[in-house]
Amino acid sequence: MKQINTIFQLLVALYFAVALIFFLAFDSMRNAFNIQELTAGKVVIWLLVGAGLFIVSWLLDNVYVNGLHKDIRKLELEKNELKARMYDMEQDVKISRVEKKIETIDEDKEPSKIRPRQNFK
Repeated sequence: MKQINTIFQLLVALYFAVALIFFLAFDSMRNAFNIQELTAGKVVIWLLVGAGLFIVSWLLDNVYVNGLHKDIRKLELEKNELKARMYDMEQDVKISRVEKKIETIDEDKEPSKIRPRQNFK
């Protein structure tokens, strides 16, 4: 897609360069193209064709940029999912460490024969 976009931009630039040279050197090229006079209608047609090429090039550029933005959004979404997975894995490791510590503390304690105190109001 990028190559097509580049080709159309070069085509627009070439078209307007040829048009500029043609209109600047019209007096000497008049006989080569068999055109006796340059009317406003002919100039408008040249400009409309150039504007059409420019619009096609602009549309292709927008399509290409929108595709890149879509790829960026997709990659950011994937990155966020990976961050969430990594966070979950870290939390699982921390929880397992805490559970191991609790188990070791429970094993180290001797069972008490004294009942826990109860508060009466």
